[in-house]
Amino acid sequence: MWIETAHFGLTLAFFLAVLGCVVPLMGASLARRTWMELGAVAALGQAALVLFAFGVLTQAFVTSDFSLRIVAVNSHTLKPMLYKVAGVWGNHEGSLLLWVLILTAFAAAVALLGRALPTTLRARVLGVQSAVTAAFLAFILWTSNPFERLPVPPFDGAGLNPLLQDPGLAFHPPFLYLGYVGLSVTFSFAVAALLEARVDAAWGRWVRPWTLAAWLFLTIGIALGSWWAYYELGWGGFWFWDPVENASFMPWLIAAALLHSSIVVEKRELLKAWTILLAILAFGFSLVGTFIVRSGVLTSVHAFANDPERGVWILIILCAFVGGALVLFAWRASALETRGVFSLVSRESALVANNVLLAVSCFVVFVGTIWPLVAEMIFDRRLSVGPPFFDAAFTPFMVALAVILPVGSAIPWKRATLGKTMRRLVPALVLALAFMGLAWSIQTNNSLLGPIGLALGVWLVAGAATEVFTRAAGRWSRLTRLPLADWGKATAHAGLGITIFAVAALTAWEVEDVRVMQIGERVSFGGIGLELRSVENVQGPNFLSEKATFVVFDGANPRAPIFAEKRFYPVAGMPTTEAAIFNGVMRDIYVVIGDAQAGGGWAVRSFIKPFANWIWAGAIIMALGALLSLLDRRHRVAAGAGRKP
Repeated sequence: MWIETAHFGLTLAFFLAVLGCVVPLMGASLARRTWMELGAVAALGQAALVLFAFGVLTQAFVTSDFSLRIVAVNSHTLKPMLYKVAGVWGNHEGSLLLWVLILTAFAAAVALLGRALPTTLRARVLGVQSAVTAAFLAFILWTSNPFERLPVPPFDGAGLNPLLQDPGLAFHPPFLYLGYVGLSVTFSFAVAALLEARVDAAWGRWVRPWTLAAWLFLTIGIALGSWWAYYELGWGGFWFWDPVENASFMPWLIAAALLHSSIVVEKRELLKAWTILLAILAFGFSLVGTFIVRSGVLTSVHAFANDPERGVWILIILCAFVGGALVLFAWRASALETRGVFSLVSRESALVANNVLLAVSCFVVFVGTIWPLVAEMIFDRRLSVGPPFFDAAFTPFMVALAVILPVGSAIPWKRATLGKTMRRLVPALVLALAFMGLAWSIQTNNSLLGPIGLALGVWLVAGAATEVFTRAAGRWSRLTRLPLADWGKATAHAGLGITIFAVAALTAWEVEDVRVMQIGERVSFGGIGLELRSVENVQGPNFLSEKATFVVFDGANPRAPIFAEKRFYPVAGMPTTEAAIFNGVMRDIYVVIGDAQAGGGWAVRSFIKPFANWIWAGAIIMALGALLSLLDRRHRVAAGAGRKP
């Protein structure tokens, strides 16, 4: 009964979304205030209906209702409760329903928090948002129904993919979806502004908090996915340039560019057309990621589906919304002309350079991601584009971005003198070069990667600190009175510096050891000792495991034991690897147990990973910076004090 009611609720939400699209947009064109106000009512109604449907589906997973096909395929009675709940979005149909739930939640947030917006703009934003919701609800109802019943329910389910049965993966998709779908709001603001042929400073201030929120969630989601790959997959890496990894990274890059360009619109009313274009492309890349995950055109361990029919639906949605928005952009571009001027040496120029670097780096990732598909379709050649291409093509743009960020943050608007700006940054530059020289002198190899990464990291952190202290006019008492947005910007830039350094340090200074070890044997590598104490069979809640106990020695002193596992999930018939990690501030000891050898002993792969945890610490600091900026009261004070009907 509840299942059928939830399905009917989704159908009702679809018709309400169509109504919430058509009526407010017509009302805005005809100046009918009552029609425009219907947009907020429709948005709240959609959110309530989809939330009800999502709650019913969650209850079905929690109670193991195997009469639902989605539960029978993706759950099992022996699964821990966390993974029963995570199973709701650990599949194609459930993840789409989560996508639509977040889509309607953002629309409801605009309806509730956007009362200070001009009435026509608010109606158009909600109308576009309802159009996107209607498209995805149609996709669910026609091709991806999560409430499909089985004629003969099984006694038990097939279980969730074992790789997804991990806390990191339980929270990773919701945060990513919050980021992906959050960019739909910036898209709606862009299309609404094009319909009104009006982009001004107030629009830049309205759109910025939504971009900040989306970028914040994307940062957390990407960091969680990277962390999961590091400790769960057993290969010891944190980023593999997998197509689905890239699918989340591309909108993150464009959203970062949009954040910076919206500042120029707000402060100087420049870069209007470019900012609108970025808002369209940011959501467009989110849809590209959805297409990659669900169409099966590119192989990935993250893929939810390999159904060409579903891929065609998403491609139609992508072309309809992004293509339609670009056509509207081309039509209205002349109305977005700006007459402001700025010199080559100015904050505007620095932000333009920032945007160009971020956009080009996103384009590089996009080309590398889809090139195997293009090569197969056009040239009938199967090839792969791996980390060597991305490392070589992407890294220079990030290095250039890291170099200009502190300068761009410190330089004045409109017209400036580079020498005067650089004088304030001399201490940061000297400190960065000093650390670079120190790293070069003490490292045991001749690679420049580690020292340059350290220099860039120090340059960004010290540059951020210099900017904050400069804004406080050199007085410590004024630091606490700085706007949260200033603290947020400095914190995010410092977090980026920490991550850049950590990635370079881990890549340049990692030590690897591969050997066969006997129980009781102790080996030394990279200045540490490692002893294999035991290997035993363990019965988990829904898996069988070979669990190896290792002890790390610092000289003659034993440290806490660490445990590596090889798990096998009988229901899924799938093995997984659980790495043993001795976490430290300066380095991780990372150990993976392999197969038993015919001659006795086990294959053991060990790493010393310097500054590994700093990668995710930097990401957390970047997210904290976004949160601080989001909490700035200037984003909460209505920019539209002069609200117009």
